[in-house]
Amino acid sequence: MQLALVVGTATATRKHSSMEGAKLLVVQALLADGRSPDGEPMLAVDRLGAGRGETVLITSDGKFTRTLLNSNNTPVRWSVIGIKN
Repeated sequence: MQLALVVGTATATRKHSSMEGAKLLVVQALLADGRSPDGEPMLAVDRLGAGRGETVLITSDGKFTRTLLNSNNTPVRWSVIGIKN
């Protein structure tokens, strides 16, 4: 799990069927200080409704993502599991 800042959204003309109904966010992973960027921005699937400027908790846990998307065959790596208040 890692903290990340939502920097935008992504759109796709075609998505894997497991991603139907899920929003794609562009997120920037953060270092432990909660402010400094850690690596390059990446895509994460969001079913919680996070928006630009919010800090989220993301995970690359495959089992959680497969359960979230109700699919045993999904290409998704990162997913949002929480929104920081």
